[in-house]
Amino acid sequence: MLAYYSRLALRSFRRNKVLTALMVLAIALGIGACMTTLTVFKVLSGDPIPEKSDRLFYVQLDPATMRGFVPGEEPAAQVTRFDAETLLREKRALRQAMMTGGAVSITPDKADLPPFYSDARYATADFFAMFAAPFLHGTGWSEGDDASSARVAVISKSLNDKVFGCANSVGRPLLIGGNEFRVAGVLDDWRPTPRFYDMNSDRYGELEDVFLPFSTSRALDFGRSGSMDCWGDSGADETALNAPCVWIQYWAELEDASKASDYEAYLVNYSAQQKAAGRFEREPNVRLRNVMEWLDFNKVVPRDVMMQLWLGFGFLLVCLLNTVGLLLAKFLRRSGEIGVRRALGASRTEIFKQCLVEAGAIGLAGGILGLGLALLGLWAVRQQPSSYAELAHLDLPMLLVTFALAVVASMAAGLLPAWRAMDVTPAIQLKSQ
Repeated sequence: MLAYYSRLALRSFRRNKVLTALMVLAIALGIGACMTTLTVFKVLSGDPIPEKSDRLFYVQLDPATMRGFVPGEEPAAQVTRFDAETLLREKRALRQAMMTGGAVSITPDKADLPPFYSDARYATADFFAMFAAPFLHGTGWSEGDDASSARVAVISKSLNDKVFGCANSVGRPLLIGGNEFRVAGVLDDWRPTPRFYDMNSDRYGELEDVFLPFSTSRALDFGRSGSMDCWGDSGADETALNAPCVWIQYWAELEDASKASDYEAYLVNYSAQQKAAGRFEREPNVRLRNVMEWLDFNKVVPRDVMMQLWLGFGFLLVCLLNTVGLLLAKFLRRSGEIGVRRALGASRTEIFKQCLVEAGAIGLAGGILGLGLALLGLWAVRQQPSSYAELAHLDLPMLLVTFALAVVASMAAGLLPAWRAMDVTPAIQLKSQ
């Protein structure tokens, strides 16, 4: 019967070309707007490291003074260097990493390539294994390199291609900040979206090109970037070990999510010890959030994207309401035909099915046109200056969602018209013929 109803739908389309075109256009406009905003939202709100996001936890402590203290308030978003190095040394997690951002000068060994600056990340050895960073060549550095402030570096594929001409640069020297470093590894293409490990930088921008041991960056006094909050007398060097400043991001990887309560208890106990020693003035106030909780807390999806998403669904709803009216007019115009079918033995259920098949066919056609409009909309998004704009692409799952949404939406819009159509009284229609 499905094939028969499909043939009837095609005949109906040919008889009412203008009305059919209006319905297809209405569905297409709604689907195009909705899928454009939904795709952007999906890109920006996805899990950046799904294989272990429930086991990676961001650590927050509360080392500030009692000045301005509000009970129960959120602790600092970062930790002090002293606390980060202490937690790192005590190794209570499977892996742990402390880090901050910076910028360094690169002096290539090529006469035709002048020196330039690149974004850098100063981190500890577990960074690459914790965040599943893929390597094209070589590996990261070791804990021994951290301890000895070794002059080793991991660089991105783009920097490797630019400076070393796509060759394997592992073991080769690279002049960074006026100091010679040895390339330990080259990262393959890698861009977790958003850049969850540091919410203080561009959340959707390109990743850093240079990764250096944190201890080396301090030994060479490399410049840093990112937010910093200090209290009291921080002295001349706000990045010194004992400076009362929070500027380090600290992550811990646990064996499984169930260990989070034990690790949080450890952080509470650590804070109590620091209070007893006179470093902390406040009662223990810690937070331990996994990746998705940390993204939710930071409201990582821009507000304008959320507004556009709701506007997209609202526009789809308006288009569906228009489609309901058009379908209702189309089906009721065929009351005579429906009455004849009922008189010849077609049940109310069969009339209902026929109308829904016709509505679904309109949705399929609207989905095809809507896909083109969605691709056009995403192209327009990619022309915007926002750092996330270039990420707006329609993948296969969203492509399937486009057609599914178009068909389901059109069939939902056809429920009321189909219900009205199946209630047509055969006797009245036959008398009027």
